[in-house]
Amino acid sequence: MRLSELPRRTAAVVKSVDDEFTHDPIARRLRDLGFVPGETVQIIAFGPFGRDPLVAQVGYSRFALRRSEAARITVEVASATVTSIAPAGETEAPPSQRIA
Repeated sequence: MRLSELPRRTAAVVKSVDDEFTHDPIARRLRDLGFVPGETVQIIAFGPFGRDPLVAQVGYSRFALRRSEAARITVEVASATVTSIAPAGETEAPPSQRIA
């Protein structure tokens, strides 16, 4: 399943980020932002026009992505025990996870 197809508020695990060509700068940037295999991700919101852009959350970070960018990310729906995504109302990392 592609991240762009994931229902809102459904936890998933990143499987891969697809490069359209060698040294693809968009795929590289997505990986730099944290969309790497094994990371937990979810869609927080969709834009008002054609569901574009969408807001994706990786850990405690949220990013606005175009649907075409989100379509490059392959995900698998996570089990019910996933806890690495911040709760909806929580916008800051807990003290134990903050970088000094």
